[in-house]
Amino acid sequence: MHMIVAAFFAIFAGFAQAQSPETRCGWFSNPSPANAWLTDKDGEWTIAVQGGYQAEGDWPPEGYGRGQWVSLGPSSYGYGCACMKVTVDRQAMRVVAISEAKPRPLAACRKDKALAKAEKDVR
Repeated sequence: MHMIVAAFFAIFAGFAQAQSPETRCGWFSNPSPANAWLTDKDGEWTIAVQGGYQAEGDWPPEGYGRGQWVSLGPSSYGYGCACMKVTVDRQAMRVVAISEAKPRPLAACRKDKALAKAEKDVR
């Protein structure tokens, strides 16, 4: 009986830990309507897919200044550097919920060795 109770608490503790918001910083990409990803040191996290999955919370991060957002064509779609406080599904590499999102200067992502090469993939 003790082993069952211990197993239950181990599973519950792992679930609770997985649901804790964490701060992730990297390239925020919004290349077209209702499509968005965050690429950080751990890989590409899906935020939204048009006609499908949508994380809870607001995006894109508000407040990108002049020169902090790279437009992809004549529209406002593109990418920038951001930090987001998110809850994630690690197995699916999905952002479940966004509780906070803040823009960062492009230079912050470009100087980060784990992110610098990923910029070409978010274009």
